[in-house]
Amino acid sequence: MYVISIAAELVDMHPQTLRLYERKQLIRPGRSSGKTRLYSERDIEHLREIRRLTQELGVNLAGVEEIMRLRHQLDAARSGLETNVRRIQDDISERMTKWRTLPQGEAAPEDEDGGV
Repeated sequence: MYVISIAAELVDMHPQTLRLYERKQLIRPGRSSGKTRLYSERDIEHLREIRRLTQELGVNLAGVEEIMRLRHQLDAARSGLETNVRRIQDDISERMTKWRTLPQGEAAPEDEDGGV
């Protein structure tokens, strides 16, 4: 965890810029018990990405907000998809195990979905 002065130095920004990004909710640093902003490695990565978008690609802060929002949605969708894929793989594995244990020639019972 880094205090604002160190975080600003690491990302080559002014501390006031980090405060602005926090007000715009582009970054959400943690807080110490004394309310001091504490920036994690992940926060530093986000700040570097914001700098890249604004300085190298010329994206304004409204564009950065939209890009960050869309990335968050994409990450959530990807996580949900991965969860569903694991669930389906587990279901297939369970069904295959049941199928392999059936006596030869016996039909598998149908489940409530009409499948085997």
